[in-house]
Amino acid sequence: MGALGLARLPDMMRRLHGPTKATTLGIGALLVASMIYFAAYGAFSIHELLITLFLFLTAPVSAQMLAKAHILRAHADRAQLPPTGTRTGWATLGDGKPDA
Repeated sequence: MGALGLARLPDMMRRLHGPTKATTLGIGALLVASMIYFAAYGAFSIHELLITLFLFLTAPVSAQMLAKAHILRAHADRAQLPPTGTRTGWATLGDGKPDA
């Protein structure tokens, strides 16, 4: 489903949504089911838990970084960028100092 969303959706921001949701929910559910199965019928393994935690932590962060890169490339002019909600502005465009 993630690959289908990546191929069929019309723009970058919507394309990004398909694979990240499919990966996080699909593989996450599969790993949780594996943990439950092996805890009930075999020896419990910590590996599935660690993989699930790693997946749930890294998929949203990578999606956010890709979305931010897309926004910054789409809006070359700083005045066109949406507000960040903070007083520092977009950190990847400036020198790290607050906007005046």
